[in-house]
Amino acid sequence: MSHQHFVPPAEQDLTTLYEWEKLVEHAERFTTSLGTPTAVDTGDTLNLRKLFQEQPGRASDMTFQCGPLRVDLSKNLIDPSGLNLLVNLARSKKVEDYRVAMFEGQQINTTEQRSVLHTALRLPVDRDLTVEDAEGNTQDIAADVHQVLGRMRDFAKALRSGQWQGISGHTIKHVVNIGIGGSDLGPAMAAEALRPYQTAGITPHFISNVDPAHLEAVLDQLEQQGKIGAESTLFVVASKTFNTAETLANAHAARRWLLARLERTGVDVSTEEQVRQITAKHFVAVSTHQEEVEEFGIDPKNMFEFWDWVGGRYSVDSSIGLTLMAAIGPRDFTNFLEGFYDVDKHFSSEPLEMNVPVLMALLGVWYTSLLGAQSHAVLPYSQDLDRFPAYLQQLMMESNGKSVRLDGSAVTTPTGEIYWGEPGTNGQHAFMQLVHQGTHLIPVDFIGFVNPHVDHADATGAHSMHDMLMSNLFAQSRVLAFGKTAEELREESLDEALIAHKVMPGNRPSTTILGDKLTPRTLGALIALYEHIAFVQGVLWGINSFDQWGVELGKAQATALLDLLHGESAVDTGDSSTDDLIHHYRSRRER
Repeated sequence: MSHQHFVPPAEQDLTTLYEWEKLVEHAERFTTSLGTPTAVDTGDTLNLRKLFQEQPGRASDMTFQCGPLRVDLSKNLIDPSGLNLLVNLARSKKVEDYRVAMFEGQQINTTEQRSVLHTALRLPVDRDLTVEDAEGNTQDIAADVHQVLGRMRDFAKALRSGQWQGISGHTIKHVVNIGIGGSDLGPAMAAEALRPYQTAGITPHFISNVDPAHLEAVLDQLEQQGKIGAESTLFVVASKTFNTAETLANAHAARRWLLARLERTGVDVSTEEQVRQITAKHFVAVSTHQEEVEEFGIDPKNMFEFWDWVGGRYSVDSSIGLTLMAAIGPRDFTNFLEGFYDVDKHFSSEPLEMNVPVLMALLGVWYTSLLGAQSHAVLPYSQDLDRFPAYLQQLMMESNGKSVRLDGSAVTTPTGEIYWGEPGTNGQHAFMQLVHQGTHLIPVDFIGFVNPHVDHADATGAHSMHDMLMSNLFAQSRVLAFGKTAEELREESLDEALIAHKVMPGNRPSTTILGDKLTPRTLGALIALYEHIAFVQGVLWGINSFDQWGVELGKAQATALLDLLHGESAVDTGDSSTDDLIHHYRSRRER
């Protein structure tokens, strides 16, 4: 489908809309006290006990299937009329028009004049998508995507079969991804989440931080493999521009380590040509800049492309996922893509009233912009999803951490949910005290799976450990919602002096997301769900979810300050605090 430059619908400040005014009235009428509830709240409040009493079918009415995910929204602090107002707000903000524009490849990233087509990365092979730029040039997006996927599959098969070998004839057993931000968080999170699917004896590793301790920690693991550690290692340098400072620093350091270790085993590293041959066998690139890739010494045949219409934080299902594919194999990577596509179909076709990403996005705006929530917890009851909250931090906070609207004017409501979380029962012994009895409103997303990959009996032998895990998930969402009142505690003959301390206020909102098992398909669906939540919230707030200018100035300043950290040159940054810090650093630095 061809298109012209995207012309945004007439932009109107969210707070000037009739639907917003009605929502403000609704929020003010239904005060949401975090204090002690009564057993049955008869006041004009948003009380979850009361909402469930008034709506006998609330649980079933507010539970939806979204691809392989079952999503229960019933424990959220919203009544039917409020939810209807939120949906009306989405229609007023032209969410449906923006949704069509995104899927068609129109340039909805208006500050960079780019399409936003991460959804094209998971199109089935029989689907077509052709776009036209402002100069009238056409690009067969679907064909380009599948051409790169085909090259990735061939490469992964060569690694996993042993056909690809290092410079001294050893098969590859370790694939080290060197990237940062979107070139690291996605594949690192997914590789850990899909650990049971690593079936070919290839171990993925990830280096991102420019702190040399991160590099050394991974290299130490490779050193433990003995003589063949370096000989059986492949590095994937992932950088769209191939000039990301942290990534290049780590890549050059990794190559120096590789050459030193190979030299110890008798490999000749004395000539530039030999170094180039070693680099070609032990380094590949994921990038768009062939010239810089070749300058590093990587054979351009081993460069895997992605495109400027793929934002880094939306790129795990592109060639950025090369390390993941090497670890889990092409078939399971295809299943991973199918999970994304399951949710894309749901998001693109379901009416707003039944559309899970839309409803979750609306609830996030309700909490953040109307009820004053300061953060959003994501608690996966799965240790393999340990890195999922960190992944969502970039996806959601880099996308929607904006204070100006598309036209450059200041936003008039809080924007961007602050995401955080930890897996499983760990959080219950760390921060759930504040979530249950503190003074902050913190919406929670619980994520769990019906079936584990492995299970063991508990201490008594009467139950399984996975059943213990999931009983905790269900209990946490139940207690957050319904709590325990002073009257209920008195019925248990509790000491009156302790009652105030042991009351559980309840009325804390949560969403529960269940999958049958943490498979590649389920993980793909989970990621796509939050991608679309970020998009809808950006539309509602009137901001661009697909640029990230806020990360640029700090990087530029770091480059400017680097030369001042050593030597004797005068330090005058125009900032006395920074000058003093640099002087102290230089005076104490051991070299």
